[in-house]
Amino acid sequence: MQQQSAITYPGATTKTCLIVEDNIFDQERIKRIMDKSFNGVFVAVASTIDEARQHMARYQTSMILLDNNLPDGTGANFALELAEKPEFAKIPIVMVSDWPTPFMFDKAQSAGVIHVVNKSDFGARYIHAALNYKPQQQRAS
Repeated sequence: MQQQSAITYPGATTKTCLIVEDNIFDQERIKRIMDKSFNGVFVAVASTIDEARQHMARYQTSMILLDNNLPDGTGANFALELAEKPEFAKIPIVMVSDWPTPFMFDKAQSAGVIHVVNKSDFGARYIHAALNYKPQQQRAS
C-alpha cells in the first residue's frame, strides 16, 4: 500500500476550508480527508447556509466545500450569492453533492464553482485544486 504524505501550505496566513454540509457522516468523511492529506489548513464546518454566512462574516475563508441540498436552501444558489459579492467572489468553491444535476452544473458554472463532484468520487485532489486555485484576471474592456 502506498503511503500518502500530507501536503503543507506554508504562508503568512493560515488557509481555512469551510465545509458547508448538513450530514454529520459526510462532514466527518471530508474532515478525515483534510486531516490526512493537508497540514496547515484550518477546517470549519457549517450545517446550514446561514451558519456559513455567519462564519464568512467573521473569518477569512480560503476555500469552500459546498453541498447542494441544505436545510435552508441550495448550495448552487449560495454559490451564486457569493459570486455577486466582491469580497467573496474569488473564493474557490467545490460543490460536493449526492446527486449533481445538469441544472446544478449550470448554476455552479455561472457562479464560478471550480468543480462539481459526486460525494462518492470526492477526494484530496479536489481540495488540492481549490487550495492552488488562482482566479483569472478580468480583461480590461
